[in-house]
Amino acid sequence: MKTSTEYEKQQEAIRLHSKIDTFFDNFTIGTLLNKAGIRKMRGVSPVMLLKAIFILPFEGNNFFRGIVTGKRQEFKKDAAYDLLKGPRYNWRRLLLLLAARIVCVFDLLTDKDRKKVLIIDDSTYDRSHSKFVELLARIFDHSDKRYLKGFKMLTVGWSDGVSFLPLDFVLLSSEKEKNRVQGITKDMDRRTCGYKRRKEAMTKATEQVEPMVKRILATGIDAAYILMDSWFAFPAVIQTLHQHRPVICMLKDMPNNLYRHQNVYVRLGEIYRRVKKKAGKAKILASVLVETKDGLPIKIVFVRHRQKRGWLAILSTDIELTAEEIVQIYGKRWDIEVFFKMMKHYLKLEKEVQLRDYDGLIGHATIVMLRYLFLAFEQRLHDDPRTLGTLFHACADEMKDLSILDALQRIMKLALDKVRAAGEFTEDIILKILDAVMSVAIDMLKPPQLQEAESTI
Repeated sequence: MKTSTEYEKQQEAIRLHSKIDTFFDNFTIGTLLNKAGIRKMRGVSPVMLLKAIFILPFEGNNFFRGIVTGKRQEFKKDAAYDLLKGPRYNWRRLLLLLAARIVCVFDLLTDKDRKKVLIIDDSTYDRSHSKFVELLARIFDHSDKRYLKGFKMLTVGWSDGVSFLPLDFVLLSSEKEKNRVQGITKDMDRRTCGYKRRKEAMTKATEQVEPMVKRILATGIDAAYILMDSWFAFPAVIQTLHQHRPVICMLKDMPNNLYRHQNVYVRLGEIYRRVKKKAGKAKILASVLVETKDGLPIKIVFVRHRQKRGWLAILSTDIELTAEEIVQIYGKRWDIEVFFKMMKHYLKLEKEVQLRDYDGLIGHATIVMLRYLFLAFEQRLHDDPRTLGTLFHACADEMKDLSILDALQRIMKLALDKVRAAGEFTEDIILKILDAVMSVAIDMLKPPQLQEAESTI
């Protein structure tokens, strides 16, 4: 039994390495690394280093056991650290290029009428037990309602309602110097990617949203809408993003956010009190057309809160959408919540490696997102039969063309061949039996109205 279990583990490891090798080859990861400026300087190639770090959680290892003390590697730990901490490496470009190629594949599997969206959200990157991590800051965790040491990971992803793909991220520290536990501790050229990302880290999240969307759209990745949570639903941000794509987001009743309703600027709660609600236990309570302070026409949909008594409001800058369509499209925002859970709990974003260098954090976070791209691609291949290519279309055509009558004819032909082989009936008797059976079958397949009409003739 023990030998059998070990053999199964070996076979599973072989299949895993084969899938990862195929993924790296099909999407030419080596070429993408070169385009991102991640090139071999000496020793081991960056593809080998990337693949060794990439596979760690799938083998049940962390960075220390798999790389630092690992004895099977063809390189030393310094080579892996140098890969992660290189300030000139454009990890953002690598992630975006690979995601764009996968999006092209998913577009072939997605119906043209399906709404594709960009989703913007942030999550905490917890480093509470650290003291000397570069740009470490005190940040507020909205889910736990407490402050902790770490970063905010602002992420933009793409979804077609079936698969979610991370496209870009910014690892935010704090724009306020008093909240930063550590400052910039590494000297580097101001033209490097590392320096630019450090400057990004010390800005507000709302200032980074538009540049991220513009970078994504510039690569050819398209989406019909931009989805956001209420943390980003400020009139200025909505106005800015609407210039690129229509925005659908959750709203909060904040005193400074006023909307023009019936020629009066009022808060969100006042609008809800004014509009007429649907009777009964309708999930969508009401919808209303209003304007922002900048004169942008928007539609606000009020829906019933499922967990507690009250309501939720969803804004759409596309006022042609129905209330039902707005709620349905906004529901795709849940994909990014699943993504954050996978990144932290299964792909070891926070606990796999303990780096103090900010470039190292960026490099490692990018590799974790590459793992998620791999899993999303493999899941789509497994779940979507259209990935079988021409075999799927051949099977679909066969099932489409084969009607019930055709199936009966094939069955009767097989039965007729067996009767003939028995030699107990003449050919005329066999044909009469076949005609009688087929005529009864055809009569049974006719609509009832047609059967009644024929009986009266």
